[in-house]
Amino acid sequence: MHIEHLKLNNYRNYESLDLSFSPKINVFIGENAQGKTNVMESIYVLAMAKSHRTSSEKELIRWGQEYAKIEGDIQNRYGRLPMELTISKKGKKARVNHLEQSRLSDYIGQMNVVMFAPEDLNVVKGSPQARRRFLDMEIGQISPVYLHDLLTFQKLLKQRNHLLKQNQGKKTFNDVMFDVYTEQYIEAAVKVIRKRFHFMELLQAWAGPIHYSISRELENMEIRYRPVSGMEVDWSAEQMADHLAAKIKEQSQRELERGVTLVGPHRDDLQFIVNGYDVQTYGSQGQQRTTALSLKLAEIELIKQEVNDTPILLLDDVLSELDDYRQSHLLNTIKGEVQTFVTTTSVEGIEHETIRESEMFHVKQGSVDTE
Repeated sequence: MHIEHLKLNNYRNYESLDLSFSPKINVFIGENAQGKTNVMESIYVLAMAKSHRTSSEKELIRWGQEYAKIEGDIQNRYGRLPMELTISKKGKKARVNHLEQSRLSDYIGQMNVVMFAPEDLNVVKGSPQARRRFLDMEIGQISPVYLHDLLTFQKLLKQRNHLLKQNQGKKTFNDVMFDVYTEQYIEAAVKVIRKRFHFMELLQAWAGPIHYSISRELENMEIRYRPVSGMEVDWSAEQMADHLAAKIKEQSQRELERGVTLVGPHRDDLQFIVNGYDVQTYGSQGQQRTTALSLKLAEIELIKQEVNDTPILLLDDVLSELDDYRQSHLLNTIKGEVQTFVTTTSVEGIEHETIRESEMFHVKQGSVDTE
């Protein structure tokens, strides 16, 4: 899979941009705050219908304009696929092959991307929220059903929290609607948790050997999905539902005191274990970076396995974050097979034929020139 052509209108600092790309490596060079990352971000937004940098979509619209539009011509294993995303203050409109998509869950997954940016180190060393976001974005690319289940869960969580907030501070309260929401909430939560467990098993199968290789066969890495309710991967859906119901009952008084739902996938976490130690707490910076890189390379292989096509790789200012050995491992992995976009302030010091053979784009003050 690769993107042949990209058009931007009123996106960030670009009034208009029209670019064609190499199916191999595309390098965007320029000083900071010139617009390199904006191009990279636009490709990600075209695929995922949301930014990896901000949750405020109005930031994507050029100052003083009503909308932003991203258009891309994608080549996948079936042929050419035009995609289009328009972002306005009223919301988003998505088209695939010129047909408007009624649901974004039908749109996401048409174009597969793997993003690796410095902030992706937060997946390893940051907050549980960053790890849950990683889970949701990556599973959503390969499973539209997961996106639907996640949206259902989030809606029920919001409704349940609303009733808890209304009754906050009470010792007890009886509400038939709350009981109905709780029952539906448990059903939706179990679907999300089971899909996350399954995804983690698939990712582990790729990430473990990759990490072992990058660490020069010195480190074994294990990924564990940690539901706050304490479930196990081999439980049935019925066992999970019964367990979750019991945990919610246990927490009912605390939920009323705090006015929020305390048990469920919105509070779950991931744990990365390297040679028996939690790498988030005890790992060196090098081990944390190796873990993050292993995850990204595993994502490429997993998506390739699940959709039978290679994803597009976006490396946003990340090569400078890796030492020569990890840099070479990454570039050797993608060489000739994965369409890759790289942003950097300079290619000096990156002594690798993959970079030397790439298409170069120079970015300055919202203008992009090719060599």
